[in-house]
Amino acid sequence: MESTLGAGIVVAETLQRQLPWLEDVWLWVTFLGDPKCIFFFYFPMAYYACRHVGISVFWIALLSEWLNLISKWFLFGDRPFWWVHESGYYSEAPAQVHQFPVSCETGPGSPSGHCMITGAALWPIMIATSGQVAKRSRSWMKLMPSLAYSTFLLAVGLSRIFILAHFPHQVLGGLIAGALLGWFMTPRVPIDRPVSFYGLTALALLLGASLIYWSLISLGVDMTWSIHLASKWCERPEWLHMETRPFASLSRDSGAALGLGIALHSPWYAQVRRARLGILQQAACLLLVLGLLGLLNWLGNPPQLSLFYIFNFLKFTLWPCLVTALVPWLVHSLGAQEAPPAKSK
Repeated sequence: MESTLGAGIVVAETLQRQLPWLEDVWLWVTFLGDPKCIFFFYFPMAYYACRHVGISVFWIALLSEWLNLISKWFLFGDRPFWWVHESGYYSEAPAQVHQFPVSCETGPGSPSGHCMITGAALWPIMIATSGQVAKRSRSWMKLMPSLAYSTFLLAVGLSRIFILAHFPHQVLGGLIAGALLGWFMTPRVPIDRPVSFYGLTALALLLGASLIYWSLISLGVDMTWSIHLASKWCERPEWLHMETRPFASLSRDSGAALGLGIALHSPWYAQVRRARLGILQQAACLLLVLGLLGLLNWLGNPPQLSLFYIFNFLKFTLWPCLVTALVPWLVHSLGAQEAPPAKSK
């Protein structure tokens, strides 16, 4: 295993030394592959283009993120930015690699969440886009969505290796798991379920993960080992973000599941469910949602970890309500007021 991890450091070293001019590109790509971007960007864009596809992206994102969290608890997996120091593998000839502000994630590294979660969540978008292109073209153009999907995920994987967040085998495992999850879950996404289903799903995610967590602790597993190593070897303390703590994703997923149920059974959603928004209205919804996202980010996060988990849960409970119900209702209501009255014959 040491040789495999050492080979991974060689790949990272090659990327950093041979392609330093691509640093900003890799950082931008790893941002676009962040699971938070699925909820904040890909979900609203997909939802305003097609309701079914958007909800599929949302469901697959939260379920695959939960599965990724549980997988990391069992598979462990070092991260390159601490392994190069902790292993002693490079004690005689230190590797010529350096960290970045996004390198210092505190969870275990296997499998890559960026590759697994993003790969799974973008699968329904790729399938829907491929279907639309196939209707309009019978040439090689119908392969473009699949090619774009694969190219983007490969770039995400390389960016994770570049910033020392993952080893190549962790990236490969995430890519394979993400594609399989996307393929399996896309036709099975629950649509239009009773509100109790969403509440029970949120509760199951919370209780299921908590039960597994405390069971592992009772068996003697140190569940904070990766946090200690990340804190020990991260170059700067300010690079350690609470968003990378294990229960940050759990609070996000459970809040998102509950929020979607509240949104889909709200009176605002009932008024716009069968309304057909025009292209300009869809663009207005997206711009307004992104503006509200900026407001949420401006609020920041509480410094205490427990308060951060509560705030994160509430924020992601509110987010699907804004995207699927409140913002479309507001845009549709304003559009109806501005529309000229129909002339009577």
